[in-house]
Amino acid sequence: MVRQLGELENAIMTRVWRWNRPVTVREVLLDLQSEREIAYTTVMTVLDKLHRKGWLRRERVGRAYRYEPVSSREAYTAALMNDAWATGDNPAAALVHFFGLMSPEQREALRDALRVAALFPSDPAADPPAGDSAADGTDTGGPDTGSVDTGETPPGATR
Repeated sequence: MVRQLGELENAIMTRVWRWNRPVTVREVLLDLQSEREIAYTTVMTVLDKLHRKGWLRRERVGRAYRYEPVSSREAYTAALMNDAWATGDNPAAALVHFFGLMSPEQREALRDALRVAALFPSDPAADPPAGDSAADGTDTGGPDTGSVDTGETPPGATR
């Protein structure tokens, strides 16, 4: 289970993810000081805790450390969403309610993500998504959602 980041942890990780390069305590401190009064030792302590929790890796450069993220913000968000979804007794109902909260732009992003996920199924033996052609090449009768040729031949198909 992924623990949600605290307010200061999130502020720091947001910068580290956005900068997408190794950063020093001083760099994070100077950027944070544009928003709040904060001590060097506080930023150093939080970066160290994020390192010990596995969110950051660090490398010693001279007397200081440079920190960089272990994974992306998107991976963190996905893990939080997965944990939240797993807490309910009825995952399908939770998804229906979640979809109802989404903006039109978020629903379009979801459609795009589902199209990409359909191109790279995690279980090659799984049934094709609704609307796609069956493994034997026959049309399943669903709506055409468009396809992208990945250049790979699916299992059981010939080129």
